[in-house]
Amino acid sequence: MAYTIDATGKTLGRIATEAATVLMGKHKPSFARNKVGGEETLITNAGKLRLSGTKRDTKVYSRYSGYPGGLKQEKFKELAARRGHREALRKAIYGMLPGNRLRVIRMKLLTIQE
Repeated sequence: MAYTIDATGKTLGRIATEAATVLMGKHKPSFARNKVGGEETLITNAGKLRLSGTKRDTKVYSRYSGYPGGLKQEKFKELAARRGHREALRKAIYGMLPGNRLRVIRMKLLTIQE
C-alpha cells in the first residue's frame, strides 16, 4: 500500500516534511530509528506546488566540488526549468532525512509525479 500526497496548492516545505516523516516511518507505532519502517510514498501534482514569498526567484541551490572556483549555484527558477519541480522536491526531502546509511534506501521508496 502506497502513501499518497497531493501537492496541489501546498508549499514545498510542507510537502517535504510530510513525505520525510512517512519515509522514516515516524507515523507508525512500530517506529525504530535503525530500521526502514517507512512506506512507499507517491507525490502527485508536483508541478502545482507553490513557494511562499519570492523564493521562486531568490532560492539558491549550491554545491561545492572542493576545488578553488568549484562553487556551483543555481536558482530555483533555473532548476525548475531544467529538471522540473520534481528535482527541487526531491532535494528538499533528501535534506530532511537523517544522513545515515538508510537515507538512500528510504529515498528509493519515493516516487514523484509531475
